[in-house]
Amino acid sequence: MKKKLKIDIVSDVVCPWCAIGYKRLERAIDELGVQDQVEIEWQPFQLNPHMPPEGQNITEHIAEKYGSTLEQQKESRQNMTDIGEELGFKFDYFDEMRMANTFDAHILLEYAKDFGKQTDLKMRLMNSFFGERKDVSDRTVLKQALLDVGLNADEGLAKLDNEEARTEVRSQQGYWQQLGIRSVPTIVFNRKSAVTGAQPIDTLKQVLSELISE
Repeated sequence: MKKKLKIDIVSDVVCPWCAIGYKRLERAIDELGVQDQVEIEWQPFQLNPHMPPEGQNITEHIAEKYGSTLEQQKESRQNMTDIGEELGFKFDYFDEMRMANTFDAHILLEYAKDFGKQTDLKMRLMNSFFGERKDVSDRTVLKQALLDVGLNADEGLAKLDNEEARTEVRSQQGYWQQLGIRSVPTIVFNRKSAVTGAQPIDTLKQVLSELISE
């Protein structure tokens, strides 16, 4: 039996290009028909580890962090919304939208891994944030996301106050940063090679084909 191709996706729940990157990867896998030959694991990365609990208005945040003007931001959001639509992912940007702290979300994604529900939960959280105007640092929202994907909400939420679970996520983040990962999404294949950013479907198909036929 041939070993599966291990794909680590280093990403954040509030990163729009991570959603697009994954949807393109998913499409590449589907078009090649290699669903049973790959194994995906999500790895934690916080775009804004120092984001306060109340978050920050997203327009302000992007202007501060990247120096983008309102015009540039509008254009970029429209572009992402259009790409998302092609891939079946909804972006619903709105004026009061706030960037959230995602540390707790990453703890729950680690928890979901043990049950084979990591991708389900990741997409549930991304859909909540980008498509349903929800705050993914809010425990009520996190609880609902766990329930939506069929996980034990009480057990999952208990992890948020568990020092061991928190330390685990911190060390995972540190591991990927030490490897030099500074931007997301970064898609790592068999922990040997990687592509950064939301690559076109054809590029991903080419990479997957080469690695699977090795």
